[in-house]
Amino acid sequence: MTLQAPAIVDVRPADAAASGIVTWLRGIGVRQVRLACGLVMFSYIFSHFFNHALGNFSYATMEAWLRFHVWWWRIPVVNVTLYAAATVHFGLGLWALYQRRTFRYTFIEITQLIFGLSIPLLLASHLGTVRLSTLMFGRDPPLYASPLLAYWVARPHMMYVQFVLLSVAWIHACIGLYFWLRLKPFYRWAWPLLFAIAVLLPPLAMTGTHRGAHEVIALAAQPQWRAEHISPISPPHRAAIENITLYYFPIAYGAAILLIFAARGIRILLERRRGSITVTYPGRKVRSPRGLTLLETSLRYNVPHASVCGGKARCSTCRVRVISDRGALPPPTGRESFVLARVGAAANPSIRLACQLRPRADVAVIPLLPANVGADFVRNRNRIHIGEEHYIVSMFIDMRGSTRLAETRLPFDTVFLINRFLEAASQAVVDSGGQPNQFVGDGLLALFGLDCDPATACRQAIRAAALVASNVEYMNHELASELQQPVQFGIGIHGGEVIIGDIGFRDHTVFTALGDPVNVAARLQDMTKAHNCSVIISEEVYRRAGIAPDRLARTEVSIRGRDQAMTVCTVTEPALLASLLGEQAEPEPAAISA
Repeated sequence: MTLQAPAIVDVRPADAAASGIVTWLRGIGVRQVRLACGLVMFSYIFSHFFNHALGNFSYATMEAWLRFHVWWWRIPVVNVTLYAAATVHFGLGLWALYQRRTFRYTFIEITQLIFGLSIPLLLASHLGTVRLSTLMFGRDPPLYASPLLAYWVARPHMMYVQFVLLSVAWIHACIGLYFWLRLKPFYRWAWPLLFAIAVLLPPLAMTGTHRGAHEVIALAAQPQWRAEHISPISPPHRAAIENITLYYFPIAYGAAILLIFAARGIRILLERRRGSITVTYPGRKVRSPRGLTLLETSLRYNVPHASVCGGKARCSTCRVRVISDRGALPPPTGRESFVLARVGAAANPSIRLACQLRPRADVAVIPLLPANVGADFVRNRNRIHIGEEHYIVSMFIDMRGSTRLAETRLPFDTVFLINRFLEAASQAVVDSGGQPNQFVGDGLLALFGLDCDPATACRQAIRAAALVASNVEYMNHELASELQQPVQFGIGIHGGEVIIGDIGFRDHTVFTALGDPVNVAARLQDMTKAHNCSVIISEEVYRRAGIAPDRLARTEVSIRGRDQAMTVCTVTEPALLASLLGEQAEPEPAAISA
């Protein structure tokens, strides 16, 4: 009976894109909504401040851009989006103040918080003059002339209030953008430009409005111009607006802040009634109220814990490994699952984000990253590699005679030659589909099979050995006048199940493979000298690669640490290996389970 292979499922690009969109939508949390609303508001602020800065050219330039600015932001859809974003951003900011379990803020965080809370009070008077007068009394939206004349002549103190508002709003927005953008890969090269804009725009806006105001004062001396451009608010209307902006709104706003802290107090009382849980860290145990995240527990009890983004579920540096029973833990939120998947940790249920996990029972965890990890780590290393078993083909490549070269050459020349050899070997590995993994002196460990099946990995490794020979031969030809004799090399190749993952201490970690197959490959490379050959390939590799056994010279070798001898193939002309891949033997039938 002939068994047919199962049909290959065609995953169309449209389906993959739809799946990606669904995953992205599930990753949207409260903080992402607040960030999006903040970006909408920032675009308005940037346009408005840029408009102010145009006053450095002339008042007429300010008015010209203002007409475009007003036209765009008064489009109904855009206008509703702006005010909805402002309302949601403000409301979620108050919600974040309620949700925060600890006030261990850094200086920059406390600055952002205080400035953010002060913006509504500083903005109330300006918003009342510009928008409330239009909504309540049907006045035409004022352009620059009326506010500038009022702030610089009728009420000079308001000029300084507006400058403070401009600075506070801009600093608050820039801090938020900094926390978001510093984790992006492009931030390292983009920050000088962003910093220049952040520093220059506020003073340019202030000098622009100041110059524009002086032009308006001079033009207002002309009765006809004043009658056409200045529309003062009547005293009764002004009194009504000031009652709202200077009395009722500050009282309501202060009451809202007090209610938030009252709600925080009630929550603390309720948490005490619910009892506490034990959180076990390496070398320490703490009792924490139920309802706190693991990161909040760490901050409250001064347990060192990494958190580059401040617990906003953006960076994943607060991730922990749960080593106790996971049955009582709540499932990951959509945002937590999204972040863990982005860094390659979603497949392991023991890896959780400390800023999202709120344990309801005793839990023991191990933080995975050092507490002093910074934003550079997040920008430069997007994925983590937790320990997992995988079939890997390991290839050790060693440059022979480097010690003798070092004895007869200057240090610079020796390093140059070794680097040229490692470049030739590494390029061969990359061109064949492998990954250079570790450089130890004049040797190289390369891995194949990280993203392909074992048979393909074996063929890639054999092809890489042939390319190494070709590249080294070309290097010898180029440096013939510098070398007394051609550079020689030895290669050992073996495959099998190994453990791959990040190995090291704190921020000095490397991704590598551990296991007996790696050690065997190193031993085979050492044996190339004794067998007077360039490459030794294990039987495991050449059989999986589909090379006929009679095409290579076979022998048995004893491997240190192994009781039984191993069958291997010795190759003296590795450049010919590539031709053998086209003569693949009939593959052995795979086992089929019911």
